[in-house]
Amino acid sequence: MTDSIAADATLAPAKPATRPARPHFSSGPCAKPPGYDPAKLATDVLGRSHRSKLGKQRLQYCIDLMRELLALPDTHRIGIVPGSDTGAYEMAMWTMLGARPVTALAWESFGEGWVTDAVKQLKIDPTVLRADYGQLPDLSAVDWSNDVLFTWNGTTSGVRVPDGDWIADDREGLSFADATSGVFAYDLPWDKIDVATFSWQKVLGGEGAHGVLILGPRAVERLESYTPAWPLPKVFRLVSKGKLTEGVFKGETINTPSMLAVEDAIWSLEWAKSLGAGGLIKRSDANAAALDRIVATRDWLGHLAQDEASRSKTSVCLTVAGADEAFIKTMAGLLEKEGAAFDVAGYRDAPPGLRIWCGATVDTADIEALGPWLDWAYATAKAA
Repeated sequence: MTDSIAADATLAPAKPATRPARPHFSSGPCAKPPGYDPAKLATDVLGRSHRSKLGKQRLQYCIDLMRELLALPDTHRIGIVPGSDTGAYEMAMWTMLGARPVTALAWESFGEGWVTDAVKQLKIDPTVLRADYGQLPDLSAVDWSNDVLFTWNGTTSGVRVPDGDWIADDREGLSFADATSGVFAYDLPWDKIDVATFSWQKVLGGEGAHGVLILGPRAVERLESYTPAWPLPKVFRLVSKGKLTEGVFKGETINTPSMLAVEDAIWSLEWAKSLGAGGLIKRSDANAAALDRIVATRDWLGHLAQDEASRSKTSVCLTVAGADEAFIKTMAGLLEKEGAAFDVAGYRDAPPGLRIWCGATVDTADIEALGPWLDWAYATAKAA
């Protein structure tokens, strides 16, 4: 712990009387939706081939629900692919990059990961626009004659792009959006996005291992007109005989999916549908606003993302005055031991701090109940 904290040590206060009913604030895998119970999942497809009539129907139904909830235009295709969001994004990079110059935006860990892939694995020499944790690069500096790699919502920094206005309508390159912590929490401008990826484990609170790949018409054109110079693993191949493998976007997955994970996603999507149009966005907004109120009334707590316009409403990253990594670990450990909050320490590569998931599967009342427990954990860690 830092000297500044030790010097200001005080006796720990009494524990708050009320705990969050569901103390699941992890930024991935995230909290299950309210009312979730594995016993509620449909199980007829379990033990059946994913290529059976029933298996294909359930996979297509999952895709149809995603399309409806995202208000995705018919011009965009949705595929379920292996490897979670990482697998989906790398599939896009490996199959489409190399046709023109590349610009990569990096302001958090996963953006840096895409830079590493481009430079060390694909041997591309991209233009890299970086910013420190808590900040955004200069979006006006992006050259849209290039393909552009970026994260819509930086899960590990709590910084997001404010909107899609910075993406050129007349772009020559493709826009590649890693939107795993943004899809379902923001109203995304699909006319500005050529490639988007996400996983069910974020805003839907689904299970991991499966990614979702969304392709706009310009991305399909790239796939059908360009062959990369490097070999492609089987799980990345989206084209056969010069044409898009359309079956991938109709539930005919490249490899064997977990149908239990698919049913889990379907349950969450049906729950989301029951909330009505924009229901998930409204819940995320309410949760972020509740956490903002907690931060505003505590001088020892702050937002890592200073600019409210680019502050995440899902993976909210907080600063703790004077705290180092050991202090944050102590705070998170105290909260977990008490069953008051699970998995709230910041990402390992980020500055020491807390990270509170405010996505739609979290209840606002639990965010509100978290505030006094943060006070208790902070004071207890100081007293130690």
